[in-house]
Amino acid sequence: MSATSTQILIQAPASKSMSHRALIGAALAPGESRLSGVLESQDTQRTMACLTACGARFARLGGGEYLVQGMRHGPISGEADVADLNVGESGTTCRLLAGVVAAGRGRFRLHGEGRMHDRPLGEPARALASQGVVFCWEGKPGYPPVTIEPPTQNEGQNEGQSGGLPGGEIDVRLEESSQYLSGILLAAPLAKSALTISISGEKAVSWPYVSLTLQTMRDFGVPVVVEVLTGGRFTPVEQDSVTRAEPGMLRFIIQPGTYQARSLCVEGDWSNASYFLAAGAVGKRPVTVRGLTRASLQGDRAILDILAAMGARIAWASGSHDHAGGDQGGDEITVLAPQGGQLHGVDVDMGACPDLVPTVAVAACFAHGPTTIRNVAHLRIKECDRLETLATEIAKTGCFASMTADTLTITPAPLPAGRRIEFCSQGDHRMVMGPALFALGCVNAQFDNPGCVAKSFPEFWERWADVLAGAQQA
Repeated sequence: MSATSTQILIQAPASKSMSHRALIGAALAPGESRLSGVLESQDTQRTMACLTACGARFARLGGGEYLVQGMRHGPISGEADVADLNVGESGTTCRLLAGVVAAGRGRFRLHGEGRMHDRPLGEPARALASQGVVFCWEGKPGYPPVTIEPPTQNEGQNEGQSGGLPGGEIDVRLEESSQYLSGILLAAPLAKSALTISISGEKAVSWPYVSLTLQTMRDFGVPVVVEVLTGGRFTPVEQDSVTRAEPGMLRFIIQPGTYQARSLCVEGDWSNASYFLAAGAVGKRPVTVRGLTRASLQGDRAILDILAAMGARIAWASGSHDHAGGDQGGDEITVLAPQGGQLHGVDVDMGACPDLVPTVAVAACFAHGPTTIRNVAHLRIKECDRLETLATEIAKTGCFASMTADTLTITPAPLPAGRRIEFCSQGDHRMVMGPALFALGCVNAQFDNPGCVAKSFPEFWERWADVLAGAQQA
């Protein structure tokens, strides 16, 4: 399989997950960092605004490039009695910064908009309580709005030092989100002594996002020792060798340290590229996405494995890429429909890649035979209840969707070609971009809030128009 003139060519957007983390890493690094390829979306703008309220400074150079003046001594509420951190509808901003500001000085009020005050934040409060961090809930305990108070600065401590975490041992549960752990990991180098973080609870979801956090810390010069339980003893391993987490079997040791300012280029986004890759699998023309990193640690790279398991054909063309350098070329990946023209259903665990579920669920409607998606109960606490919403909206096409507590099963049926269907997004960006695929089945897909894609991918409709134009030429 090679590139042809019949291909639809799409440039991948910058990674949202990596953009958030790069912005935080640069903000925590004293001195000036230069970031390029930053995703410019509503969510990343919220992260920058909150970090500005904590003492960082951002200068936009254009085209996703920023100069970042980092904080000298970690987050500080400054002259304000309480730093106001409005995260909007960005769950990533909220959960990462809940950990980060715990290493600061002063008080920090986290609040948001839309469904944010219904999204849980109790786990970092529980985990950080032993460090002396106090979460003061304004309404429902365990949910924003909340004011976070780091430990009181010790008498006689140098005024320039952070008044944050004392260090020691804590544990974090990851049943709801891995972002709780990521936030505390990012804060750990600012502690006064070594911090050992263990994973507890019943299960761990979305592990690959922790790998992205560890990569960011490494990029900004902060080492993390990762240890796994082997033969009754914890043994250090390479960060990148850990591909999943089991409670009680993994821990992290972080020594006090200083983030180092640097230049860094953010890699392409596998989550937002998934819609275009799936378009190649369900449509009549191959789709090539440029700017992705083949060796990426992003968990949503799993979209290739899932589409391949469904019968799609996949071809790589090497390019130049360096997430830590200035070249954003990346690799090219082409996805084509199966040789026979139709995907087939699969049974797949998507606990590590929940943001792909809307993409895979809609692609499953084009397949032969049912598809079951497992281990996705945490989708109920996203921008909307994504399991419930997907089941409801998919049913409008005549396909059938059934749920259990943590599974979604799609049973396809012939799509109603030419029919106009109004899809309700619940204000959730991924509940627009995923169902947009129905247009490749000749469904006249309309959305109640198409602009909500600006949360993570403001240019989505512009690039999706290229896909639809190419499909019409098939």
